[in-house]
Amino acid sequence: MDVNGKDDLKIPLLEPSDAVVLDIKPVHDVDHGVRTLTFKIGGIECASCSTSIESVLQELNGVKSAIVSPLQGQAVVKYVPELVSVKAIKETVEDAGFEVTEFSHQDIAVCRLKIKGMACTSCSESVERALSMVEGVKKAVVGLALEEAKVNYDPSVINTDRIIEAVEDAGFGAELIGSGNDGNKVHIKLESIVSLEDMHAIKCSLESLNGVNHVEIDLEECKVTCGYDPDLTGSRSLIRFIQESCHYQASLYIPERRHETEKSHEIKMYRNQFLWSCLFSVPLLFFSMILPMIPPYGIWLDYKLYNMLTIGMVLRWILCTPVQFIIGKRFYVGSYHALRRKSANMDVLVALGTNAAYFYSVYTVIKALISDAFEGQDFFETSTMLISFILLGKYLESIAKGKTSDALAKLTELAPDTACLLTMGEDGSVISETEISSQLIQKNDILKIFPGSKFPVDGVIIDGHGYVNESMITGEAIPIAKSPGDRVIGGTVNENGCLLIKVTHIGSETALSQIAQIVEAAQLARAPVQKLADRISRFFVPAVVAAALVTWLAWFIPGACGLYPKNWIPKAMDEFELALQFGISVLVVACPCALGLATPTAVMVSTGKGATQGVLIKGGNALEKAHKVNTIVFDKTGTLTVGKPEVVSAVLFSEISMEEFCNMTISVEANSEHPIARAIVEHAKNKLFDHKSQIGNSSVVKDFEEHPGAGVGCKVGDKTVLVGNKKLMRLSNVPIVPEIEKYFSDNEKLARTCVIVAVDGKVAGAFAVTDPVKPESAHVISFLRSMGINSIMVTGDNWSTATAIAKEVGIENVYAEIDPLGKADRIKDLQARGKIVAMVGDGINDSPALVAANVGMAIGAGTDVAIEAADIVLIKSNLEDVITAVDLSRKTISRIHLNYVWALGYNILGMPIAAGVLFPFTGIRLPPWLAGALMAASSISVDESDRSVMCAYVRMVGGEDEVSPIEDESE
Repeated sequence: MDVNGKDDLKIPLLEPSDAVVLDIKPVHDVDHGVRTLTFKIGGIECASCSTSIESVLQELNGVKSAIVSPLQGQAVVKYVPELVSVKAIKETVEDAGFEVTEFSHQDIAVCRLKIKGMACTSCSESVERALSMVEGVKKAVVGLALEEAKVNYDPSVINTDRIIEAVEDAGFGAELIGSGNDGNKVHIKLESIVSLEDMHAIKCSLESLNGVNHVEIDLEECKVTCGYDPDLTGSRSLIRFIQESCHYQASLYIPERRHETEKSHEIKMYRNQFLWSCLFSVPLLFFSMILPMIPPYGIWLDYKLYNMLTIGMVLRWILCTPVQFIIGKRFYVGSYHALRRKSANMDVLVALGTNAAYFYSVYTVIKALISDAFEGQDFFETSTMLISFILLGKYLESIAKGKTSDALAKLTELAPDTACLLTMGEDGSVISETEISSQLIQKNDILKIFPGSKFPVDGVIIDGHGYVNESMITGEAIPIAKSPGDRVIGGTVNENGCLLIKVTHIGSETALSQIAQIVEAAQLARAPVQKLADRISRFFVPAVVAAALVTWLAWFIPGACGLYPKNWIPKAMDEFELALQFGISVLVVACPCALGLATPTAVMVSTGKGATQGVLIKGGNALEKAHKVNTIVFDKTGTLTVGKPEVVSAVLFSEISMEEFCNMTISVEANSEHPIARAIVEHAKNKLFDHKSQIGNSSVVKDFEEHPGAGVGCKVGDKTVLVGNKKLMRLSNVPIVPEIEKYFSDNEKLARTCVIVAVDGKVAGAFAVTDPVKPESAHVISFLRSMGINSIMVTGDNWSTATAIAKEVGIENVYAEIDPLGKADRIKDLQARGKIVAMVGDGINDSPALVAANVGMAIGAGTDVAIEAADIVLIKSNLEDVITAVDLSRKTISRIHLNYVWALGYNILGMPIAAGVLFPFTGIRLPPWLAGALMAASSISVDESDRSVMCAYVRMVGGEDEVSPIEDESE
């Protein structure tokens, strides 16, 4: 990024990396609904060829005009997309015997949808598949974490209503978030609207304006949403048009953010469902598992109401039914839609297992009612407790997701809400100053930026000098001197000086908006997540059903044919019921509850233990990817270094005393707002304190002058004092002797900035300022190398500083003078070479790289946006936690794999026993209630093993004594 560039002001500061350039450029005409289409035609040899093409095109219904140039071989067609498609136009030209070249066969529109009801990766894949099958949809990307879909579609073939309908047909909820370019939209509230005709009149009037792309009206709320081209019109112009031409009161309307409300509603919904399930499941568990073990108090449960039907059976049935069919309704709905899609997700597995348990229990109740000798055991508690635990998991998951704020919202919050708009006269004088909303800013506006204020949009300085802190964009902590003609970026801070800027970019063209688009695109992109459970479940469900059916037939048919002794059949049962019990036992013991819990329990425990060690891990995807990392890319400022300038040395080059030198420096630099100046003042005051000297304040400072990019100068008493770099000394004709040059050279090799103090035309002394390296940086790089992980540094700083810092910490590969998109590009280059890359950064400028990397790690003391965009946050801002995060992820993934062994081991060992393999030889059979107990035991073993291993890990890496991996490598 050229900080002081003056050319190409109309080019966005950050070009979107995935920008799509089309040869067709639809432009809204003044006539409503008419678009212009331009394309190349090959094979035109004379004017008669162009005439024949024009005639066949004009015969099409919906084509307003067609002009074909025989010299350029280009056609310009005006058409109504509602009546004729661009595909029909192309086919008409080809049917006439000519070749159409440089033609994109559809206009591309983009819409974003909020998707509801997705639970796993198979759900997001189903939504993508459903959208991709719709005619007119060119590309669909669904983000499970964001719960959003981005759809590219042909508006002449399909509209957003049909896209939403396709999602709903797939069994998911959908809501339109935005269509087109949301960055160039304005929401207008209308007053005194009394009729529907008024709203339509305003809509038609707005659509006739040059630069208005589309208009949406909300009849109930009397609101209008206008999409516009910022080069042709703006939000203030549209509001003024409604007020002056349509004679209605209009004002800017800022829509409420619904993200927080929706998250709160989701958490509340799962909490209520879990509490309602507990209301039934806790008493049910008490009646079925606890009271029967206390003979004096549980005897009444065995009191027979009729035949073998007991009070306990009836109570358990009554308590289980609401949980199964009312609270657990969501699993039936999810199963229905999954089976419609010819797939099997966890909803199918839960519904299958709980239904098997419930309906067998109902069978035992009915059998006990009609038989006076039946001895069957229901297990209503199995289905009830299973549903309750799953709802608990959903509740905890929704809480975790709710705590993660929206990184894109954090980006938009960087820009201030208001701006000071200047009205300029023809002679360049200021006529008036008005405070307006930042959303009302238009291109070419003149804005006044006060010291300490943020720039609301991108622009170019037309008057004033000052320093601008661009650390959130460039990563450079030291503010940059700005003067007329220099560019400024929205969201950056004007540290000192009053500046007038001319607006060059607004809406989606600003640097912040484009960074937000990059973050959004990266978050929507599908990351390589673990899908082992979903893959197994896809085949597991039909395999279990088939095994249960085969088991039932294997016992029922031989029993009916008398192939095994009748005394094998328990009292009050027949061949059918014995076979049914074996079949249901297979179905219940093979219920993949432990398979479903294998990953979330390990993730939940490890993230909780990681937080106690200063590592905040945002879910299982980050853990899954972090254990594969073999390359870590570090930002410099604020990551490897402290991020705060400080003076490391002060040297005298004249006979002036240190006390007088410090006092004069304080007098001059106290008037400067530059961070280096503040560091020098603080150091000089400490020097005087160490020498037990008083800080002088009797000298009068006069003629203070700031030299942007060079330093400052003034009169201190009767002496002329200059404080700055070598550029200021040369401009002031202050000689720099070889001794001073050597001092500069030695310090620059150590990545230090030198500041010279000159008194009356002679150098009196100098300060060396640096951003110190964190004390643990070198140790971390060395330890990562021992783990087989390569370290790389990417920074926006200059090459000499970057090289010196890299050498100090032990990094061999360095990329310097890189802008935010360049950092992301370096990440992608490494990934293209087969590297699994983690990015460690702290600034907004790092957010594109953080989301582009396989794993993004943000320093806890960094910006909110970097923290929200990252997968892992180092809460203590200690680089040693990078090692902790990688090591924890490796142990967690190992635990997940071991969980799968336990979960599948229970099923593989339990299924043959449940199928009755041992029954002919030992008489041992596994009744359904015991099968349910084994199924629950497998889940409990997975959870408890996670906790024990993670607790052991905590004791190993830190525990109570906070022992880090670096401090004790032997552990």
